[in-house]
Amino acid sequence: MTKDEIQLKAIEATEGHKKCTIVLGTGVGKTLVGLTHLEKNSTDLMRCLVVAPKKAIYQSWKDDAEKFDKHHLLGRITFTTYLSLNKHNPNDYDIVYLDEVHSLLDSHRGFLYNYKGMILGLTGTPPKYKHSEKGKLVSEFCPVVYTFKADDAIENGILNDYQIIVHMLQLSEAKQYQAEMHKKKFMTSEYLNYTYWTRRLDVATSGVHIVRIMRMKALMEYPTKEKYARILFNSIEGKCILFANTQAQADKLCSDSYHSGNPNSEENLQRFKDGEINKLSAVLQLNEGINIPNLKQGIIMHAYGNERKSSQRIGRLLRLNPDDKAIVHILCYVGTVDEKWVKEALEDFDQSKIIWKDYHVNLDNM
Repeated sequence: MTKDEIQLKAIEATEGHKKCTIVLGTGVGKTLVGLTHLEKNSTDLMRCLVVAPKKAIYQSWKDDAEKFDKHHLLGRITFTTYLSLNKHNPNDYDIVYLDEVHSLLDSHRGFLYNYKGMILGLTGTPPKYKHSEKGKLVSEFCPVVYTFKADDAIENGILNDYQIIVHMLQLSEAKQYQAEMHKKKFMTSEYLNYTYWTRRLDVATSGVHIVRIMRMKALMEYPTKEKYARILFNSIEGKCILFANTQAQADKLCSDSYHSGNPNSEENLQRFKDGEINKLSAVLQLNEGINIPNLKQGIIMHAYGNERKSSQRIGRLLRLNPDDKAIVHILCYVGTVDEKWVKEALEDFDQSKIIWKDYHVNLDNM
């Protein structure tokens, strides 16, 4: 199927459903499908609310409306974020588009219960578990009626093929990691520090969420991945992007970075697109709405315990020419919760295209 045919089938699947969701993977044109659905189901007098997880996504709707000669629809649209959804009167709108519908929360139930019009949910990563909070919300208020994921797009020649290499790294046992407790700093090892936070989590009777966050923060700070990423990044020829954990880390690992704290971000991104530079580091801002021509490889330093963030980052590498193959490198600490996170992040990908490799490299003296 062509991209146009897939978009048509997705819209056809919504017919007869007042409230539903369509799942479209990277590169299929989720925003254009939303605009086409609006054009088909509304009039000039109808009012539409587009809900997105962040304001930056508004621009994708506006850009696609201009690009595909649907700019006349913009006058019908009010944009808002999920954070502000409850500030809107449900009676003010005839159609609601829930972009990245997996962002729904229980706190939105009041709006959803009272809203009587049409709902179309849009996502590339639907809730994985039907009995989770998000799974229940989607099933109840806008059930999925059509699915076309990344591997379907690859089979149909819309996205390029891929290979994912998971680099399994050992936590260092050298006491070279500076930790802090009760405002006192001391030297310990990654292994001992991780063991400490895991034991804290095992015995915690309250504040479990905070302890989990502290353990994740520690995993993100350990220098082993940073050292290994630098070696891997520098060894790759051709265009490669590195997704770092923090802005400081992005700046440290690459002379050209893209993040909100860098005033040269847009210039760096354009140079990267144009091929003037072959290496770029980024944090979160590159997840949605940006495609890089001829991007061959990418490095993901952390899975965050969130499969959607990893899927979005992998998706940046699947929009090459269909004849190309993207190579995605994911760094993972073996024997830790990091391993669980990476496995969950990759569940929806073709397992035959994933290689898990143990890397026994002594980085302590680097």
